[in-house]
Parts: sequence; C-alpha cells; structure tokens
Amino acid sequence: MRKITIINDGWSFHKGPMKRGKTPSRPKKDWQTVTLPHTWNALDGQDGGMDYYRDACWYMKTIHVLPGEDEDVYLEFEGVSLCCEVYANGVFVARHTGGFSTFRVYLTPYIRRGKVKIAVMADNRDHADVYPRTADFTFYGGIYRNVKLIVVPKRHFDLDYYGNQGFYVKPVLNDDGTATVTLKAYCTGTTIIDTVRFLVDGEVKEVSHRNAEAVFRLEKPHLWDGRNDPFLYTAEAQLVSAGVVIDRVSARFGVRSFRVDPQKGFFLNGKPYALHGVARHQDRENMGWAITEKEQKEDMELIAEIGANTIRLAHYQHAQAFYDLCDEYGMIVWAEIPFISAFSDTPGARANTVMQMKELVVQNYNHPSIVCWGIANEITIGGASEALMDNLHALNDLCHHLDDTRLTTMANLSMVEMDSPLNHLTDILSYNHYFGWYMGSVEDNGPWLDAFHKQNPDVCLGLSEYGAEGIPAYHSENPKMQDYTEDYQAYYHEQMIKTFATRPFLWSTHVWNMFDFGSDMRDEGGVKGRNNKGLVSFDRKLKKDSFYLYKAAWTKEPFVHLCGKRYHDRAVETTTVKVYSTLPKVTLFVEGKEFAELTGETVFVFEKVPLKQVGETLIEAKADGCSDSMKIQRVTEPNPAYHVPEGGGKNDGKNWFDDLTTEGTEIVVREGYFTLDDKIGDIMKTPDGEKFISEMIAMAGKALNMNINKGMLSMAKGFTVSKVFDMAGSRLPANTKVWVSEQLSQIKKP
Repeated sequence: MRKITIINDGWSFHKGPMKRGKTPSRPKKDWQTVTLPHTWNALDGQDGGMDYYRDACWYMKTIHVLPGEDEDVYLEFEGVSLCCEVYANGVFVARHTGGFSTFRVYLTPYIRRGKVKIAVMADNRDHADVYPRTADFTFYGGIYRNVKLIVVPKRHFDLDYYGNQGFYVKPVLNDDGTATVTLKAYCTGTTIIDTVRFLVDGEVKEVSHRNAEAVFRLEKPHLWDGRNDPFLYTAEAQLVSAGVVIDRVSARFGVRSFRVDPQKGFFLNGKPYALHGVARHQDRENMGWAITEKEQKEDMELIAEIGANTIRLAHYQHAQAFYDLCDEYGMIVWAEIPFISAFSDTPGARANTVMQMKELVVQNYNHPSIVCWGIANEITIGGASEALMDNLHALNDLCHHLDDTRLTTMANLSMVEMDSPLNHLTDILSYNHYFGWYMGSVEDNGPWLDAFHKQNPDVCLGLSEYGAEGIPAYHSENPKMQDYTEDYQAYYHEQMIKTFATRPFLWSTHVWNMFDFGSDMRDEGGVKGRNNKGLVSFDRKLKKDSFYLYKAAWTKEPFVHLCGKRYHDRAVETTTVKVYSTLPKVTLFVEGKEFAELTGETVFVFEKVPLKQVGETLIEAKADGCSDSMKIQRVTEPNPAYHVPEGGGKNDGKNWFDDLTTEGTEIVVREGYFTLDDKIGDIMKTPDGEKFISEMIAMAGKALNMNINKGMLSMAKGFTVSKVFDMAGSRLPANTKVWVSEQLSQIKKP
C-alpha cells in the first residue's frame, strides 16, 4: 500500500543563486534551516517600492527512505514559485514552470543506501515564457506549500500525469432525479491479472485494469446543494492483485447540476441560486504565500461568516486544501490560471498557458464546488492581437476537451468594448469594473450593466471585480471617492448592493477583495506595498465596516453593527450614525436615552445624532435582543490622523491640469505624428514620446489622486491615450484632451 509522509521540516535554504551557476553539493555554514511552507519575500514583498527579492534561491534536504524491491518513490511538491528545478544527488531530475500547481518527481533511481540528497532551485524572476509576467500583486518566491514523500507499489495508480492522482469521478444528475456516476482510474506497471475495484455508496464493481472504468447509478442521490447542504460522497478505487489490495486512492464528489441563463442568472439543481461572493488572494501579512492549513481554514470561516456563496480564486491555482474547504462549505468556485495582464507572443509562453490549464483541470476535476474554468484575466491590457485571440480560443477548447461538465469564463478589463469578440469567446463572461474608484462614479455601474445587457442579451454577464480602497485609520463626515476612508468604502458597497438587487440577469458578483493583499508596486493612501480593497485586513484581525454590510445583506444571523467605531474624534456638534443589521427594526440610544427607531433593511441611517460638548458620548444600537455600542469624542479640530498624510496620494485640491493652455478647442491630428488614438507603449518608444508620457502620467496621477507607478504604467502601455481619458471620465477639465492632442501632434512617429 502507498505511504505518504509530509517532509516540511529540516530544509536548508540559501538566498540567491550559486556561484558560476553550479548546483550545490551540500549546505554551507551560511545556509539557514527553515520549515516549509517558506518564502523569502514575507517582508520585502509587502513594503512597497517594487524592489522585493526576485532570483533563483536554493533548498536542500537529505531524505531517508528505504523502498522495497517492489516499490517506487515520488517526491510531490504542492507549490513552488515560479519556476523550479529539482536535483537528486547532484543530478538534474525535473523542471517545472508555473508556481501554483502540484507536480511530482520520480526518485526511485536516485536512492542510495536508503537516502537521497535533494536540491531544489526555486526561481521567482520574470521569465518571458512563464505566466504570470506582471500583475498587481506580489509574486512571492519559495517552496510555499507542502512537500510529500510518496512510496507506492510499482503497480499503482498513475502519478505522472500533470499532478493528478489517476482517478476521476464524473457525477451527472439525470432528468428523472437519479444520478449516473462514472469512475475512471489509470494505472502504472500493472499485469494482466490485476483488476480495479471501485466503491461508491456501498456498491462495489470490479473491472479489468485495461478498462478501468465503472458506472454506478444512484436512485435517490443526496444532492450537493451549495451553502444549503454541501453533501459529499466518497468514491474509492482499489488496485487488486490475486485478491490482495496493493494500492488505493479515493476522492470526494458531489452530485449537482447547474446552468446559467443570460436573463435569470445562475441555477443550482434546477433552482435559481443568486451568486454573491468575493475574490480571494492567498497571501497574508508577514507570511506571503507560505501559509498553512490553519490560515486556509481561517480564511474560509471569514468568507462563510459574511454569507458569501461563491468565491473567485484569483488569479492562479490555489491550494488543494482550500478547494477541499470550498467543497465542504458549499461554495461555488471560479478557478483560473495566471494568464493575466501581459500577453507574450511566443510558442513557449503559449505552451505554458496550456500546461497550467491542463494542471488546473486535471488536478481539480473531482471538486464539486468548481463550476467554471477561468482562461484569462485582463489579458487585453496590451491589446487584442490575432495571436492572443488564438491563444484564448485554444485554452477555451482545451477546457471543453478535458471537461465537458463545466463552463469556461474570463474576466475582461473595463476598457473592452461591449461589441468586442472577446465577449462571445467563453461560455459565460464577467467584467472587472471600478466605476466609483478609479473612474466615473459608483452610480455609473448600473447604467453600464444595463447597456451591455441590452446590447448583448444572449451573453451571461457577471461582475468579477468591483471594490474601493478602505483604510480603517481614515474617516470623514463627508466621504468622497478616493479619500481612502473606511466610510467611503462602506458607502460604495452599499450602492453596489442596491445595483445588484435590481439586476437578476447577473450570473455572479465578486467583491475585490475579501482580504487586503500584498502588491509591492503600490503606494496607495499612505500605505506602501498593499492593495487595501479587502473587507478584512491583511492580517485577518480587523473586519472593516464593509464586512458587516455584506454580513447584514447576505445572512440571516441576527446582529447589529455600529459603523464608525474607529472614527472616535469628531469635530461636529451632531453626527450621522449608520447601523448594519439583519433585523427589520433598530433603535438608537444616546447616553442611555432612546434617540430614534428606524425600520428598514440592511442599512439604517440615523441623522443629526447629538454629541456631548465635553467627554465621550455613548452610542448604542439595539434590535430584538442584539446590541452594539461605541463611544465618540467631540473635538474642536479635525483629527489629522483620519486623513491621508501629505505625500501619501491625497489630492490637495488643486487640479494639476488647470494651468494648461491651449490655442484651440478641436482635437489636433497631424499626419506622421502621434494622436490620441495611438497606444501609450508605441508613443514611449520614441525619446520625446517617453518624456511626454512620463510627465503627463505624473500630472494625471496628482489630478486623480492616484500613484501611477512603473508597474501600473507598464500594464497600461496597451491602452490608447483616448482610453486613458475614458477611464478618467469627467475628473479632468475639458481642455485637457485638446492640450494633449496638441502635444502629441509635435512628436513624430518613427
């Protein structure tokens, strides 16, 4: 029988490559002893500056294992970022490209006297043929998931096909209410006398290993019904030789059906099942990606607490432990590969997308929580070339070939036009929209969704990203877009909930993001190296007000939550107090006396709540046995700590384009010179163009309250200048576009 051992302890680590590119023969004195999961970017990957360490680093461990004559040995890596080379006793054994999937190394030939010396090179540099190339999150390096030693009989279930365990379960819910469950197993080294025994729900079938497939019929299947009842069956395959079980694998599965209607949204088991949830990145403060199952479980419990029923696992394959939790908690999952932001038109890069997609599908085929495979995210930032479209079609077709039970999807950037062919490529579609944060206003979301739906009535449309930065230290009596306050973030999400409530055609909505996460390129709102759009803080210790908003909207658990607890000092005589609750009636008390009672749903706004002139004012909210309280201090001057510090991205009120002068009012077009319809990347290829764009971007960043760093600029090179103006909306004065066209008309094309 197979024996699986986790070997995370006692690894030696060297930060950086070996001299002259050599493979290390043994750890030196300056090597560290580390325990896996491990990353070398836990701190520098979250402190800003886009200068975190990216290079080839080394791990070593001597593994003691004494297989029998009829046994084989594999080493299984659950995740090594981003590229990996494995050596056994100094001999190259395997290379793996892609930092998020399971891969295995065959060790049997290298074991000497019961041991083998393993050296692993983990490399998180930018490789032209490996995705992701660039994106708005940190690419932490290291062996950041478990490593396992697997000892199996030489005749065993296959371990060599793209990280799969050689066992597939395909349940289909039939129209008559029965279920057909097809089991397939793939074996290695078997003989003609071997058979495969399948077990499902107490029934046993034994077949020849040469035709290792069996079909079971469940007359009254217990359905996997999302958050309502995520029931899981267990299927098992046994490799039998002369009546003796020599190897065994198992998989949990769920019986369910689903479909998406372009007018009515998502259906689970034949019933409407509105999908509302969050996106998740896997990193954590001071840990990076090197988290354990303890942190995985904590993340899931927080997601479940707010009442989410769907998770977009962005932007890469997540840990098997988390997919297992999704199955157990009844989450509907969007799983995707890191084909993101920057397209590389090379055969190697295309092959890498295919490999990562194969790994994602075959390793996760048995998870009932997964309903769609995501083939790309914002991949048209650099433009939609013929080569890119061909790559996308190939991935879409591959998913259907590998799995005819699930849908394909992709996340499009806001700037993708409504009539784009991209919107008809996958089975279902979603957009990443930030109206109300990066562009336009939060009220623009509804009209855009309606316009798209009217123009494309047969397209199943969802919202794969929407959000606003919310830094819990910042507050305002009058929150505004891009002020980074916890209050504006809450207001933004209140409006989005209203937007979704009247648009049942949306197949899913995913908040960006459940948790703050590391993005070393960022410097936003005075916080370096972090995306602050999470409903929960990076360390998972603080739940922002927006967290409780969604809990009130998505759950039935009785509770009340007073917003603004961290907004303690208020330079006003009266203030507005908001309460989020699942209950229909909330009463507010000020200093123990009833102030007002409101009836409503989810959000309760109490205006002109009086504050004591001296000392703290006690505020209490009560509803049907539930209560919450806070204290507010009236002050004479606003607390400067509640605002973005000087130099931290806050606009001082001056419009940096006000002083631009232009002689005309018409857009200037001059043959042989650049125009607004040229891409930023093309303009920057000339010295004068590079100088002008750099200056313009710096000015625009100040005008729009945005820190546009080199990483963001790199991702925007595929945009035309006109597209940039579209994103800015009305926040730039009318003369800006004319002025920019005038400047471009002076820069000659190569």
